[in-house]
This record gives sequence, structure tokens and C-alpha cells, in this order.
Amino acid sequence: MMRPMKLGGSELLFGQGTLSHLETIKAKKAVIVLANDVMIKNGVMAIIENHLKNANISFSIFMGIESDPGLATVKRGANFMIQYQPDVIIAVGGGSAMDAAKAMWIFYENPDINDLETLMDKEKFPKLRKKAQLVCIPSTAGTASEVSRSIVISDDKTGIKYGIGNMEMVPDIAICDPITTISLPKSITAETGMDALCHALEAIVSTRANYLSDILAEKAIYDIFNTLPKVIEEGTNIQYRETMLTAAMVAGLAFTNVSLGITHSIAHGLGSIFKMPHGLANAILLPYIVDFNSQNEPTKKIYNNIAQKLGYNTLSKALIDLNTNLGIPLALKDRLPNKHDFDSKIEDLINYALTDGCTKTNPIFPTKSHLRSIIKMAYAGKE
Repeated sequence: MMRPMKLGGSELLFGQGTLSHLETIKAKKAVIVLANDVMIKNGVMAIIENHLKNANISFSIFMGIESDPGLATVKRGANFMIQYQPDVIIAVGGGSAMDAAKAMWIFYENPDINDLETLMDKEKFPKLRKKAQLVCIPSTAGTASEVSRSIVISDDKTGIKYGIGNMEMVPDIAICDPITTISLPKSITAETGMDALCHALEAIVSTRANYLSDILAEKAIYDIFNTLPKVIEEGTNIQYRETMLTAAMVAGLAFTNVSLGITHSIAHGLGSIFKMPHGLANAILLPYIVDFNSQNEPTKKIYNNIAQKLGYNTLSKALIDLNTNLGIPLALKDRLPNKHDFDSKIEDLINYALTDGCTKTNPIFPTKSHLRSIIKMAYAGKE
């Protein structure tokens, strides 16, 4: 039976100049959540602050979020909000800032909750919007947290990442203005762009894929394939940045409704166990997963159709060439050179991937043997 679709929150804006929409928000006090001072240094915060002042919204900034936000940081932010009592929370940044802001929102409105396990239970997940609405302004064309139902928060003691999903967390307002991405370095542009491509490629072959999600995913796939190399060459081209940011958002609309696959499952494990950046892990793994999933005939047909439209015989070759053009390595060993250490943790990585929520919607449900083979091949690399 098909699950209900939710295409973003109350308002979704994309394109140049859309930050001005902040002036229409009905609120009195805002907490702005930033990972670091990048948005201050590149001038984006000055634009945001001007719009808030024009709307007569007072604000305070919470800053200081690690790349894999932990529960302690989330609780610190929630306590900051409890003190300030905002009626709107504005997250500005990449996936870490937006995920952390969503989690802070939960604990701000529900201070009786103290752990992540409660949030993993769909029956116990609380209703939100009792005190504040959430606005997300992405600064990377990648995670699409601005339209997704998901967050990834790390346990401070174990380092294990908790992937939590609930439609309550879809932000009320998403503003995708490409001005926020202009100063993004090439390496982060490449890795976050490949994360977005992975979202679309996994959504289009998800076991929950449907007519509407396919339309969204397919458009995102072609736009990212065509635009990502261009934006790497011309990082200040606002049109390329806009296309990438919009395509990443559209890919997010697809995957948040139909879920993902084992590229993400393994990448989540690589992030938890080896601290590998998420987009990088997805990019390296994706060609190997495409080859594995091609054993499923309907999936192979979808992949081949995409490859042909891109001018390739196989999708995995198109992905390998794209990674090469972007300066992304083709094997995990290039970023994790200690083979003995990697081998000693493969079983942990396999078990992590098997229990990850994304695995159940992969077109082929993998065995431990399947995952071991994929991971070893991705580590060693191949032609």
C-alpha cells in the first residue's frame, strides 16, 4: 500500500532573492542556528539579519555545531532556546546545522525527553509546533534537510549515529537561495553534490518508488550530472549554483517520501566508525552499489535508461567518470589507507548497514555476504 506523500512543509521557495521571504514571517523572536561563522564571514548573515529587522523580528544566534552533531550540542542549543523562548527557529547551513536545529526544536518543545531512543519510537515521537515553527535555509546543495523528515544525531559516548525520521520534522518553511552557496569550496561542493545525486539515484529504484517520486528523482539526476562539473569549474556562477541547489532540494522531496538504499546504509556506517564525510562515502560507494543492484532486472532497466540518456553504456561507468572529473577517489583505501584497521572493523560496518533503515528499501535486500563483498570491492577499487 502506498504511503502518504508530503512535499515539504507549508512554504517552499527557491531561486535568487528568495531570502527576502523572511520579511513575511509572522513571528516576534527568532533563534538562528549556525554551525560556525562561515555564514557571517561570507555576508549571508548580514542579508538575513536585514530581512529580520525589516520584519521586526528580534533574534539571537546559537553557533557551534560539529560536523556530526552530538546529543550534548543539541541539548545545549535546546537550553539556549528555553532561555530565549523563540517562536521561530531559523537554521542556516549544511546538513549538520539543519539536523541539529531540528533536534534542538524537539528538545526545546519537549524538555521532558532526555534521550535519542525515545525519538526512534514512532509511537513516542512528540507533536511539534507547540512553541515555534522551523525555517531551514541550506548553504550546501546536498543533504536536502530543508525538505526532509530525517536527522542524524550522534551519541556522544559511542559515536554511533542515530538516523531518526518522522514527518513532524519536515521544516515549515524552506528557502533555497543560491547566494548562500557561492563561497562553498570545491571539495565540499563536489561531495555534497554527489550526496544529492545519490539521493535521487537511490530514490528512483527504491522499493517504495512511485510515479511522482520518479518524476522528481529523474529530473534531479540529469540536472546534477550536467551541472555539478560546471559549478566546480565556475563556483561563482549563480545560475549553476541555483540549478544545483534546486536539484538537491527536488532529490530531497523524492527520497524523504520513498527512502533510500544501501549506499546510504554503508555510508552511515563509514561515518560512524571511520568518521568519513557522508557525501564522500556515498560518492565512492555509489558505482559499486549500482553494479550490485543491477542484478535486479527492473532496476537494471532503470539504470540503463539513465546511462543511455547520459551517453554511456552503463551507469556505473558514468559515475566513475563523474567522480574522476570531480577529484573524488574511486576506492575507500585512498581515504582510509590503514587496511589492517579497516579489515578489523568490516563486520561492525556490515552489522551497522544491515540494521540501517535505508537497507529495507534497497531493490535487493542484501545478505552479510553481499555487503562484505561490496565493501571489500569498494575498499580495493576496480577498473
